[in-house]
Amino acid sequence: MRQHMLTHMETTVQIAEGAASQDPEVGLRAVASLRALAERLELLQVQNARDLGWSWQEIASRLGVTKQTVHRKYGRLTGRR
Repeated sequence: MRQHMLTHMETTVQIAEGAASQDPEVGLRAVASLRALAERLELLQVQNARDLGWSWQEIASRLGVTKQTVHRKYGRLTGRR
């Protein structure tokens, strides 16, 4: 379902414009798309960091969360402990 929302609005500009819409239907759909995009980008960058040998603590520090939070969220997805 999130993937469908993300591709529903074709460009980043459309998503940004939608998020500022006075129409709650459009605005909330855009916010959901931005949330899905942010999650995908975060996973990509966590994987990049782990591939470069970054510790969970280093990643957590940059994301502003605890080491446990980032490890719990991404440890299985990245295949690394």
